[in-house]
Amino acid sequence: MSREEIYNRLNEVFRDVFDRDDITLSDETTAADVEGWDSLIHITLMDAVEEEFEIRFDMKTVVKMKNVGELADAIEKLL
Repeated sequence: MSREEIYNRLNEVFRDVFDRDDITLSDETTAADVEGWDSLIHITLMDAVEEEFEIRFDMKTVVKMKNVGELADAIEKLL
């Protein structure tokens, strides 16, 4: 799966979780850039990403992620 395909799917997941059609992600996007992205919604978001890509992250990987680029990297490694 290409990086572009990963981002297309991630954009849809984020739009669903945050119920906002205007979200467009980049490698540098962080929680501070998305209104409503707090620690509670983060759990819902990670669950939705895992479901969308049919993967499972270990807790160590999730804790290390600093931005959406690192999330996309983690997805690539698991696919």
